Amino acid sequence: MLQQNRSLCLASSSPRRRELLTRFGLDFLVQSPDTDESVRSHESPEAFVTRIALEKAQQVAPDHPERITLAGDTVVVLDQKILGKPMDRANSVRMLEQLSGKTHEVFTAYALLDGISGPCVQELVRTRVSFRSLTSELIQTYVQTGETDDKAGAYSIQGLGTMLVAAIEGSYSNVVGFPVERILDEMMRRGWLSCKPS
Repeated sequence: MLQQNRSLCLASSSPRRRELLTRFGLDFLVQSPDTDESVRSHESPEAFVTRIALEKAQQVAPDHPERITLAGDTVVVLDQKILGKPMDRANSVRMLEQLSGKTHEVFTAYALLDGISGPCVQELVRTRVSFRSLTSELIQTYVQTGETDDKAGAYSIQGLGTMLVAAIEGSYSNVVGFPVERILDEMMRRGWLSCKPS
């Protein structure tokens, strides 16, 4: 269905991002960047995630000049505060208690760098996610599945965490790790990808 006109490098160690691209039949090389993901003083969540996505792409792209390098970063934000990955399960419980019954935002920024001609595409995509009111029993049960352990905001919308969600406004795949529909559109617009009849 999709034909790649340029080879791709994914600058990410995220299995969820790999899965999203694989689902569309894309062939790509993976190289994990080693980026300092510390938030700078007075840096907004939007500015932070945009900067990190670009830094990841810029770090990996020189190793693969013939490829398009794709990088991204995702943050869960509640009341303008970034909820990172929980340090332990007690931290997971606290995060989910904070999110319970509220609407939070998920920001994903992606960067596409062309190693041949040099242009860089960057976009920031926002999705609003509303949680149900969660009982402490549900929170404890979910945390004990282990699914919260390495997830920003302590939940996985594509896993069991879907039972915590009341509503979503915007791109679902953005919450998973990439606004894949926007990335594919951009790649097609630039001729890096095209549709082919099956």
